[in-house]
Amino acid sequence: MENTTLTPTLIEKEAISDLIFPKTAISKTADEIKILKHSLRRAMILGNLHRTKIKIVFEDDKGLKEVRTTVWAVGDKNIVLKQGTIIPINRIVSIV
Repeated sequence: MENTTLTPTLIEKEAISDLIFPKTAISKTADEIKILKHSLRRAMILGNLHRTKIKIVFEDDKGLKEVRTTVWAVGDKNIVLKQGTIIPINRIVSIV
């Protein structure tokens, strides 16, 4: 069950590879998914050109997490951070 009212736990990007991501997607409308993917592509461009860090809030099997990092690549199902760290797009709550 998604609970976005809780404060996410701030973690380092190196800790993400130790997390477990459920296969089920966080509930989002088609429009929300479209906006999220557009925002992720924009974040990738900013990260690759200007080394701009963004805040990514996502949910693993334990709850909400937050990481501040650059997005290196955006695929159909995952985003890739530095050092090949992967976050499934269907588990991302928001990016800023």
